[in-house]
Amino acid sequence: MPPTSRSATAWPVWQISATANSACPSAAPTWSADPRPMDSLTQFVLGAGIGVAVLGPRVGPRRAAIAGGLLGSLPDLDVLMPSSDAVDAFVSHRGFSHSLVVQAVVTPIIGEGMTRFIAALRRQRLATYAAVYLCLATHALLDGLTVYGTKLLWPLVMEPYGVGSIFIIDILYTLPLLVAAVWALCLRQWTRRMGVVVGVALALSSAYQAWCFGAQRIATARAESILLRAGITAERMLAIPTPFNSYFWRVIALHGDRYLNIYLPLFGGPERTTIHDHPRNLDLAGCLMGNAAYDRVAWFSRGYYRLDQRGDEITVSDLRMGLTPDYVFQYAVAQRIGDRVQAMAPRRISSPRGGWDDIKWLFANITHTRSVRAREGAAWVGMAALTGARHKTTDQKTMELGNSSTCKLR
Repeated sequence: MPPTSRSATAWPVWQISATANSACPSAAPTWSADPRPMDSLTQFVLGAGIGVAVLGPRVGPRRAAIAGGLLGSLPDLDVLMPSSDAVDAFVSHRGFSHSLVVQAVVTPIIGEGMTRFIAALRRQRLATYAAVYLCLATHALLDGLTVYGTKLLWPLVMEPYGVGSIFIIDILYTLPLLVAAVWALCLRQWTRRMGVVVGVALALSSAYQAWCFGAQRIATARAESILLRAGITAERMLAIPTPFNSYFWRVIALHGDRYLNIYLPLFGGPERTTIHDHPRNLDLAGCLMGNAAYDRVAWFSRGYYRLDQRGDEITVSDLRMGLTPDYVFQYAVAQRIGDRVQAMAPRRISSPRGGWDDIKWLFANITHTRSVRAREGAAWVGMAALTGARHKTTDQKTMELGNSSTCKLR
């Protein structure tokens, strides 16, 4: 039996942002709030650190920090672009404005504008251009390390990159940069100590990113070992840090019409791991043949999605962001009208994300006290059940459900 846990509350504690697209669809373009950006403060202080490192000796720490912070925030202005519907807003964010190619093209334009506006930079064009590109590019690259897809090479490569090695908000990454940015904002004149502070901050944050990347590999290897002992070969796996840390991880393992949420710390034996078994309901895909919204979510999520029937509507959810069943990106994409199922204007479905029980669950597992998440308690499975007959081999019929042309509504 799993360890006991109290029922979850509905108070949202890590809902990062909202979107205007949660309203009922209309024919007019929708204006989307940023669906899930890397923490805006982190992007500002990263840009400020780059700006101070490159331009601080030339224009002073304060002006360099302000300029760098604004440049580092610039790519996220794409959220002001109109979108045709809720799903379009989801898949088009972090597009052209986050492209390293586009950023290289606009760098001379922005850089030249800065040299005309700031007299001290008129003889520092090369350094100014370097600062502009580094502020823009580090924003995009940092976003690419989160799990949300970032089109780093648009329009040459349309595939979004999403490593998933760092959570959207991680204080251990942000704190050194924040200290350096605040320090710089308090200084008008450049000092050698300021150079040391910003250099150390950038080095520490970069080292932490390297740690997160290595931690992701450790979590993946541990999950693979668990599945190997259970005789399961996952079709694909993705390790993602749980909120606000890089020590306790969730590994999503797709297996036919089901997926496993494997929660594990980086260190410790299998006894500290909890596994939850959930359906993907791919039989509903037969009702979504030719449904553009469903196809876009399935593509953007890289196959990490599930389908659900809620009343007369069919919804698709991205499994990568949020915790089961309260995923951040869930969309109603089709509805039953009489005996037929037809596509509908996509509508984003809001849901609570977390509560005090999730905070206590997270803290317990980070401190090596094994705890089963209450919101998934009914789906908890032990190793004995995991090695049961329905998990040992992949049913080919189940594998083909996602391509079925038969519509099966309950």
